Amino acid sequence: MKKVHIVPHMHWDREWYFTTEESRILLVNNMEEIMEMLETNPDYPNYVLDGQTAILEDYFEVCPENRDRVTKLVQEGRLIVGPWYSQTDEMVIGGESIVRNLLYGLKDSAKFGSPMKIGYLPDSFGQTSQMPQILNGFDIKYSIFWRGISEHHGTDKTEFYWESDDGSKVLVQLMPLGYAIGKYLPQDEEALKTRMDKYFGVLDKRATTKHLLLPNGHDQMPIQKDIFEVIEKLEKVYPDREFFLSRYENIFEEIEKEKGLDTIKGEFIDGKYSRVHRSIFSTRMDIKAANTRIENKITSILEPLASIAYSLGFDYHHGLIEEIWKEIMKNHAHDSIGACCSDKVHREIMARFWNAEERTDRLIDFYKRRIVDAVEADNDLDRLTLFNLVPYERTEISTSTVITKFDSFVLVDKDGVEVPYELLSKEIIDAGLIDRQIVHYGNYDPFFEYTIQLNHPLPAMGYETLFIKEVVASKEKVREESSTLETDYFTITPQANGTLTMKDKETDKTYEHVLQLENVADDGDEYDFSPLLGDTPIYSSECIKNASTKILKGEKEAVVEISYQFEVPKSLESRRSMKNDSYIDVTFKLEVPYNKRTIGLTVQLNNQADDQRLRMLIPTGIKASFSYADNQFGMMKRSVVDRGMAVWEEEGWNERPDPIYPFLNHVSLSSEIDSVTVMTNSSREYEIIGDTFDTIAITLFRGIGVLGKENLVRRPGRPSGIKLPTPDSQMIGELELEFAFRIDNSELQSVAIGKMTKEWLTPIVSYNKMEHNAMKLNPVSFVVPSSFSLLQVEADDSVLSTLKKAENSDMLVLRYFNPTSEPSTIQLTNLEDYTFSSLNLNEEFQADENKNVTIKPNQVVTIGLNKK
Repeated sequence: MKKVHIVPHMHWDREWYFTTEESRILLVNNMEEIMEMLETNPDYPNYVLDGQTAILEDYFEVCPENRDRVTKLVQEGRLIVGPWYSQTDEMVIGGESIVRNLLYGLKDSAKFGSPMKIGYLPDSFGQTSQMPQILNGFDIKYSIFWRGISEHHGTDKTEFYWESDDGSKVLVQLMPLGYAIGKYLPQDEEALKTRMDKYFGVLDKRATTKHLLLPNGHDQMPIQKDIFEVIEKLEKVYPDREFFLSRYENIFEEIEKEKGLDTIKGEFIDGKYSRVHRSIFSTRMDIKAANTRIENKITSILEPLASIAYSLGFDYHHGLIEEIWKEIMKNHAHDSIGACCSDKVHREIMARFWNAEERTDRLIDFYKRRIVDAVEADNDLDRLTLFNLVPYERTEISTSTVITKFDSFVLVDKDGVEVPYELLSKEIIDAGLIDRQIVHYGNYDPFFEYTIQLNHPLPAMGYETLFIKEVVASKEKVREESSTLETDYFTITPQANGTLTMKDKETDKTYEHVLQLENVADDGDEYDFSPLLGDTPIYSSECIKNASTKILKGEKEAVVEISYQFEVPKSLESRRSMKNDSYIDVTFKLEVPYNKRTIGLTVQLNNQADDQRLRMLIPTGIKASFSYADNQFGMMKRSVVDRGMAVWEEEGWNERPDPIYPFLNHVSLSSEIDSVTVMTNSSREYEIIGDTFDTIAITLFRGIGVLGKENLVRRPGRPSGIKLPTPDSQMIGELELEFAFRIDNSELQSVAIGKMTKEWLTPIVSYNKMEHNAMKLNPVSFVVPSSFSLLQVEADDSVLSTLKKAENSDMLVLRYFNPTSEPSTIQLTNLEDYTFSSLNLNEEFQADENKNVTIKPNQVVTIGLNKK
């Protein structure tokens, strides 16, 4: 007899086409009905609260009086909570964000009782290959999801093992028809049979056991009060099946008894049976760019800086940092970060990102100030302290601001030795902007704000303090305009059409049309790009004739600025008429160091056109079969042509599997002799294009005006979402994006591209201490050295993920991952005062560790640093 596990639940999108405040009103109503059912009906065993504790956080903000009721039900195992904080997206959300989502979700769950230990993500638009490793890192061995899988991955069953490259493994219960097949089950026998026959036809065929899952819930669905009457009707209609209320854990207990289950590996982004929306990664690029920027700022700057401060004796403000993480994790649910939402929800999401970034920036400033204020010194000079937040010594070009009343100054180290710098600008700044108390007492003398650049060697994971000394001689700006640019590695020639020609001096290889833009119509919706039939791409190199170009050459680097107006059609109707009646103002700003291969790039856009996709093209000259892009704690090798393209129409896929892919921080093409990489701190969508698949196309943005639309060229059938106008998603106005690109004369494996990208994402930051500050702080009772190094790590090609203080102990937590195809060893030095332990991702002790740690390919390791 088939046994059908009916699991009561609700899927809770905090926002979508409705706002969080709209859904919270329903939540108050639904929670009361759920608790009443559980409290008054002992035959109703349990209810799953969608695997996310953000629901409870929202609820208790308005109903704190019900905390004890919830706690009692959780402790009794009736109300099932956790393990997540929010229902995270998996494809364009960083690894640390996913780890913190579980870390805080489990922490919040423990306040009420035992959490659900299942990696429950029923609606994520695709599954990252690293999820088994992340789940195992929290002692989670089960996973439930819906989207992205097909038999092309190696199984056609709904139960299987899913394995990451490092050997981590979870048992999966697939929801082949989604999480809502048991929504609003009718009591009418004929309607019930018609509906369930369709479902059982799929479930019976693909299940490996006699135990079937029937999730009884839907988006914002209230509890089904007549479920017992429905079960009676089901048993009458299907006398050969047993129906009962259950929980997810029960069905896993039965699956585990099954022998010979398939084991598969990889990421799951096939749109055969369910839509995964591969081109959603570029919708509402302001949201996507903000998330990328803030994630990297927290993990590369804030947490390591806070760890240095903590090691020196300052407080580590877990509460403030946790609130920042939670603020952005509210935006990490698939509809929110996917940005398939209404305009009013879009504004709420951006407000959260603004709030989170402001908190991050101010906390960074606070830690810098606390450290520098406490620096011991034999003089009373103002200070400029430079912070290097990677775990190895570095001599890097850094830009700093110095505010002083000095008309001219020099920088000296603690021994009085002058440190050279380059002056970029000098501005007068009103004294009241420094501290209103200055002008309050009648001192109106202005200050000078200097922007300077220097290239001073800095200690590993630490800082160096320089002192600001007044001099008489005035230092003038030295950057000069030039029409040519040559570095140690490249000859760079701007062209009149707004592109660059670059010649690698070591290989004599020339790259033409670098930074060309491609503009095409987008007849899609917020979920997916859709081409306009008959449309022809517009290339900037073919239209621009007189781009404005300026080259400013400094002592250590040059800045190249390229500006032009790109004329494009205003609308789909204009494209059909072949009229370029609107425009996008484009400015590229390149920072070109003379002694490095990594070139920084800021793209500033002012868009005035609708219904389009704009991509930046980086030619490589490499005839590629595969691209290499990072994902959470690892690297993906992807075919430039998805295997499903040849069969999707014949097999009736829900959407065409165009090879538009996500990445997190870098994407590369490589041959045996050279490689080209694009790094990002904003857009996370790419495609490899060209007749020989030799060009990396990075999507700068998509502009569309509707949430959902039916019968797209690449996505036939019903609309995704609903047909709701979303004019804000046209991306009219200004947008700034940040990238870098790198050309190497060696194959990718020898470049350590993950480490290079981490270095680019971790700029030298500085703090200028002077006598005045509007926000007063009392001094601490101790001093810190003027130069300091917390730790040094020799890591081969492994990459620092973050350094932070442990949540529940005094130790520091150091996390590394290996994105290469070979084992890597990290060696910890400069840590004589510490002992080491191996931790899981939940920061729990696993074993004692030594100073040398071997990391498997695509493996993440967490090390505890315990002060002796």
